[in-house]
Amino acid sequence: MTFKAVIGQEQTIEILRNLVDNDRLPHATLVHGPQGSGKLSLVLAAIQYLFCDDRKDGDACDVCTSCSKVSKLIHPDIHFTFPFISTKESKVSDQYLGDWRNAILTNPYMDVNDWLALIGAANKQGNITKDECLNIIKKLSLKAFQNKYKICVIWLPEYLGKEGNRLLKLIEEPPENTFFFLITENTQQILNTILSRCQVVKASPLSEEEIKNALIDNKEIASEKAAAISFIANGDYNQALALADNIENDNAALFLEWMRKVYKGNGVHMVSWVEKIAGIGRENQKYFIQYALHFLRELMVIKMTGSDKVRLNKDDYQIALKLTNIIEFAHIDQITKLLNEVGYAILRNANPKILFLDASIQMNAILKNKTKLAAV
Repeated sequence: MTFKAVIGQEQTIEILRNLVDNDRLPHATLVHGPQGSGKLSLVLAAIQYLFCDDRKDGDACDVCTSCSKVSKLIHPDIHFTFPFISTKESKVSDQYLGDWRNAILTNPYMDVNDWLALIGAANKQGNITKDECLNIIKKLSLKAFQNKYKICVIWLPEYLGKEGNRLLKLIEEPPENTFFFLITENTQQILNTILSRCQVVKASPLSEEEIKNALIDNKEIASEKAAAISFIANGDYNQALALADNIENDNAALFLEWMRKVYKGNGVHMVSWVEKIAGIGRENQKYFIQYALHFLRELMVIKMTGSDKVRLNKDDYQIALKLTNIIEFAHIDQITKLLNEVGYAILRNANPKILFLDASIQMNAILKNKTKLAAV
C-alpha cells in the first residue's frame, strides 16, 4: 500500500515519511487510534516506503520488486502477528496467515470482530499466545532474506496480555535493522513496560468528508447517500464500508414498522416483526440499530430547528416528519438508551428473538401514551 492510497491522515503520513527519509525510524513504533481510522494502512504504507527501491515524490513507486511483494503481503522479511484461536494442531498464527492476507488485501480497515468472524471464532476470545511470542523471537533471530530490514507487525498488541513480557528484551534491543510496528486501539490494555519502549504515533478519526469522498471514489456511491453513511460511521471507515454493503436495506421503514407495532402492543404482531428482524442476521441487525440511532438524532434536530438540512434521504425525511408530532424529546432519550443497550447485546451475541421481543415490550411502555402513533 502506498501513502496516497491511505484515506486522510496527512499529518501522520508526514511523520512516518520523515522518520524513514531521515533514517530515524525507531526500533518500535506504536500506532494508536480508534477503529476504522486506517492504522494498519498507515503501517503498511510506511513499510512499503521503507522497502521501496525507487521512492518518488515522497511515496513508494509501487512497481519495483520490493513494492510488489510488500503490497501483496508476501515479503519474506515482514512478519505479521495478530489475535487468533489456538488449536491442538497449532498454537501460532501461521495457520491463519493465508486468511489474514486475504482479509487485509480486501479490507485493511477491518476490526477484530470482523477478523474473528472470518476465521470462525466470532463467539471466542482471540489472543496472542506464549507460543506465538516464542515464534516471533525465532523468526527475528534469522537473517533477512531479501532486504536489509526485518519487520514485525503486531496487530492489536492488547491481546498479548502478560505474554508481552516475553518480547520486552527483543523490543528494547532488536537485532540490527529490525523494526517493530505495534497497532493498537487501547493503550490501557498494553503492558506499561512495552509502551515505554515504543515511540507513539497517533492516527485521528477520519472526517466525514474524507469518508464521504472515499465511498464515492471506491464504492461509487451517490454523494447524498455517502454523506449519510459518513455521518453514521463516526470516523470509522470500516463501519462505513459495512453500511455501504447494507445500503439497500430499508431500515427507516423497518424502524417505523417496529414503532407502530410496539405502540399498539399486539403480541402476535410484535412477534411477527421480531421473527423478521431475527432472520436478517447479526450484522444487519447491528446496522439496523446504528441506523435507528442515526434516525433518532436527525429526528431530534428536526424537532428542535424545523430545518430540512438533515442527514436523511427524501423518503426517510418524510417518515421523520410524520414522527415529529408524535414522539417527544423524553421519548427519544429513552428509546436511544434502549437501542444502545440492544446494540451492545447484539455484539455480545444475544439471542435475537429474546432480545428484540424484550426491547419491543420496553418500547411499548415508553410509547403507550402516544395515541397518535396508530394513525401514522
